[in-house]
Amino acid sequence: MKKKFIIFLVLVLFSFSLNAQPWQQNDDMFNSSGVPSLPFSQPRFADLDGDGDQDMILGNLNDVPVYIENLGTPTNPIFAPGFEIFTGISPLDAEMGVCADLDNDGDLDFITGGYTGLNFFENIGTMYLPIFQKVSGFFAGLNAGQNPVPDLADVDDDNDLDMVVGFSEDGGVKIYLNTGTPESAQFSESNIIIIGDVGLYAYPVFCDLDDDGDQDIVVGRDVYGFIYYQNNGTPQSGIWVVDEYIFIGLGSDTYWNSPDLVDLNGDGTFDLIYGTAEGPLHYYENNGTSSTPSWLENTTLFGGVLDVGGASNPFFYDFDGDGDYDMVSGSQMGDIIYFENVGTAYAPAWEENNSYFASIDHSIYSAITLGDVNNNGLPDAIVGDLSGHFYFHRNTGFNYVFESDVLSFVALGGWSDPRLVDMDNDNDMDIVAGNENGNLFYFENQGTPSVPDWVEVAGYFGSIDVGADCAPTVGDLTMNDNLDVVTGDLFHEVQFFENIEGTWTENPYPVSGISGGQNATPALVDLDNDGDLDLALGNYDGTFNYYENLHIIVDIDPEQPQINSYKLSNFPNPFKQSTTISFYGTTCLLRQLADTPLQAESPEIKIYNIKGQLVRELRPIFPLPDHSISVTWDGRDGAGKEVSSGFYFYKLSVNGETKAVEKCLLVR
Repeated sequence: MKKKFIIFLVLVLFSFSLNAQPWQQNDDMFNSSGVPSLPFSQPRFADLDGDGDQDMILGNLNDVPVYIENLGTPTNPIFAPGFEIFTGISPLDAEMGVCADLDNDGDLDFITGGYTGLNFFENIGTMYLPIFQKVSGFFAGLNAGQNPVPDLADVDDDNDLDMVVGFSEDGGVKIYLNTGTPESAQFSESNIIIIGDVGLYAYPVFCDLDDDGDQDIVVGRDVYGFIYYQNNGTPQSGIWVVDEYIFIGLGSDTYWNSPDLVDLNGDGTFDLIYGTAEGPLHYYENNGTSSTPSWLENTTLFGGVLDVGGASNPFFYDFDGDGDYDMVSGSQMGDIIYFENVGTAYAPAWEENNSYFASIDHSIYSAITLGDVNNNGLPDAIVGDLSGHFYFHRNTGFNYVFESDVLSFVALGGWSDPRLVDMDNDNDMDIVAGNENGNLFYFENQGTPSVPDWVEVAGYFGSIDVGADCAPTVGDLTMNDNLDVVTGDLFHEVQFFENIEGTWTENPYPVSGISGGQNATPALVDLDNDGDLDLALGNYDGTFNYYENLHIIVDIDPEQPQINSYKLSNFPNPFKQSTTISFYGTTCLLRQLADTPLQAESPEIKIYNIKGQLVRELRPIFPLPDHSISVTWDGRDGAGKEVSSGFYFYKLSVNGETKAVEKCLLVR
């Protein structure tokens, strides 16, 4: 029997502790679009890098706006997080912002609304690489209040930029006319136009939606839908009148809709993109005309963001029995959200389908765990919630049925978070749980695999206390054949505890470098099927983070292939027409390819889309002089048809055994 050992990917010199776990954050695992889902999202668009297409400024409740670069074209956008161009701007000054050349110097400045009111950040960089510097007191004298929402356009045809502002406290919409010059703007309360009142939290944007040469105004608000003020006046003297029909039915099931209108697909009409309180962006293309818009939802450009609406709490289980991990999560409203893995064990892709869990509904802040506790081949569910109790739901094979007499004795004092796991290695399911006070609990199954009998073992975890909102997950993270416990808490922190001779001891090194969101809820799971446990994190916002475990497992036999030693990669990445996928083979593979190619191992590259569907199979050519093996993918499927822009996974297999999986981005 060949012996195995574990080596670490060493990123620093000897000062780096050998106990530290090497992690790589890759949130694309739960967000194939590359665009984050942020609470109270406010998207605005501008060409911030001077390349002729529309980039995105994504305002949000958590921090300063995020710059999302358009890596595609003016007719085929692809968005991905760009450089942190808003570094140095205070979140108090900028909950959201828009870009406009307010000083008429040929580059885009940044005008923001935040807790401190309206603010102006001058671009002291270039049109290709902006650098924003605050100009203090620029909007002094304006009574904009806290968290105003600005936009700029020339509404009186005098060649300078005027400003519309939405107000948070009263929902008012008001235009400030620029009484200065294109180079030196001036705004005052004495030169205003009152547009209307939409209730609370007005989010206005300018747009010549009907293409008649003057500026209309579209306003989102804290309730459903949009208010459209059509300008029935002239470019010199506007008359804004409400049109109730243009956006009827849009944004009818989301709150705090914050819109922007921009031609994202290059067809000459304005499309609608809006953020929401929950975070996900919504995109409607105008497939009609300027005078008669026809809105068609596009779910591919910003689709793929997994978001349960608040208080995500992930647990992984092969629920559909197809050999890969699916994900189930609790939520702030108490619903159970199920994401089926419609991809592969190596490259997951997620599809929401909650119907099987529809009968499970308890208090708010739910947490769910799955396991076959009665040994009938069906995963049952135990749910915790804000009350601190456990609720057992038996799987009938058709749905879940609540059995009130099971686990009715459990009362953890608030926000119970259970996890089913065989802690004592006796082939039945025990329960590890956290609670609101930050404590860990252990309920041992003292029954059988078919007839469980859970009994609390007091003091099992000693005096562990993580402060508040303890969320546990269990697994052999250090790969020493002993179960470890990883916890999250209210304060963004992740902790690691290992069992040393019967005593649970905290060790910060295996989770060093990991920080979650508020109410971090961890789950250990091998999502890339490379033999080690990765870490998924839920959070208060309702989204998910993913940390890939970069442990490398190596066989000491030099004739055996080394997992992850192939250095699979592609260049260029992103690519437009073609990319070269290359890797380095084992000594055995290279020797066979050189000496007896007909009897050699058979490397193969398979390319999958984000849904896990096979796109193309490729056979690499023989080794190049540098001993690499490569093949070129021309961005076409097996039938020779060009595939669409987006992310694709490519998998290296040798003799049918997967060796590595990587990701590339195609930009048409």
